[in-house]
Amino acid sequence: MIRISLSPVVAAPAKTAIALAFINLICHAAFMPAAFAQAYPAKPVRVIVPSAAGGAPDYLIRALTHEISSQMGQPFVIDNRPGASGMIGVEMIARAVPDGYTIGYSNAPILAIMPSLLPNLPYNLEKDLQPIVRYNFSQNILAVRPTLPIKSVAELIAYAKRNPDKLSYASPGNGTTVHLSAELFKQMTGTQMVHVPYKSIAQALTEIIAGQVDLAFDNLTSSAPHVRAGRLRGIAVTGPARTPLFPELPTVSEAGVPGYEVTTWGGLIAPAGLPKAILAKLNAEINKACATPALKERLGVVGNQCVGGSPEQFADFIRKERVKWADVVKRSGAKID
Repeated sequence: MIRISLSPVVAAPAKTAIALAFINLICHAAFMPAAFAQAYPAKPVRVIVPSAAGGAPDYLIRALTHEISSQMGQPFVIDNRPGASGMIGVEMIARAVPDGYTIGYSNAPILAIMPSLLPNLPYNLEKDLQPIVRYNFSQNILAVRPTLPIKSVAELIAYAKRNPDKLSYASPGNGTTVHLSAELFKQMTGTQMVHVPYKSIAQALTEIIAGQVDLAFDNLTSSAPHVRAGRLRGIAVTGPARTPLFPELPTVSEAGVPGYEVTTWGGLIAPAGLPKAILAKLNAEINKACATPALKERLGVVGNQCVGGSPEQFADFIRKERVKWADVVKRSGAKID
């Protein structure tokens, strides 16, 4: 029997080759995320919008995808998935493969208010979703029927205190920012008004214009045309500053309710586990789009502004909003049947 023995002189080159191959593999792996990010997107990206086509969220996200499709060289295709107060669409985002080819849009009611109204959601907002960037923000407008003898916030508070539960306010349903804007106003002013929920904001505004309901804290997007036409009387806006759409209207805070602030907002989210390189690229491209005059103009005509920022800033903002609205929901007793 012949035995073959490898001397150290023969074995060393083999060991060196193996070591070099291993080092090369590690270096290659280290550069893979960057290379993956440079190649992304290599195919169309689906953007789930948890509301129907034609509404404000749909308009806002189409304005954005028009810009980033051009910037990134691939179509960002809208997939409207309305139903169950937005939960159907958000669950689809949460359950998607975290490869950057399914992302979505969500807003204040879904990300900040719904957890307090429906604690048993079919997804975990902290564990199943990854914030990408806060995209847009707007505010509500306090508008009354023109036949109501109220022309200021001070007059509204005085009238409501003299006539508890005589004034009624409309909303498109429990848990919306339209509903909870009024509840926060009641809590901060010690007034009592009756909530009249409708199935849609269009129906609610029709009833106010017809004189069946007295007022609403509605989104600027839907109420602005009626205020301009004189079908509704704008009294104040709910944000931290006046809006360019109606610069003559004060904020609720400066009109007599210090500290009152409500904004409506939305942002881009992805399933948890999205590669950091892809997250960074999406965030950068959306921030770039927000700086373009074209997108600023398209948002401005419906009373919105681009926000931008980092994923961490968006996540922190969501947490703060969730705490704020949890308190309002608890004190109001708001429920979703």
